[in-house]
Amino acid sequence: MTSGQQPPAESTSESATGSSNESQIHASLDRYWKANVMIMRVLLLIWASAGLGAGILFADKLNAFSIAGFPVGFWFAQQGSILIFVVLILVYCIMMNKLDSKHHQELEALRKNQQ
Repeated sequence: MTSGQQPPAESTSESATGSSNESQIHASLDRYWKANVMIMRVLLLIWASAGLGAGILFADKLNAFSIAGFPVGFWFAQQGSILIFVVLILVYCIMMNKLDSKHHQELEALRKNQQ
């Protein structure tokens, strides 16, 4: 085929379909990554608020209360932020499992449409 000739019509439609499917896959991956980053931002904000807010910024006000004989501000600085971090890891795992499942279903639907 010389540079001035067009490829056959069949291969043009196949490449257009393949290109469209690839763009849909890339769009799906972008949505997945954006959702993942949003989940991480929210959970890190919660952890920072609990660790810095309750353990440092509001420690004086929280120290008016006690848990097992220890001031609440001290408790949050020493134990609370760690416990909250562990709970947030669990929440992250649960949310990512749901997101992964949704993304997998979306990719499977795109693969079926391609065939």
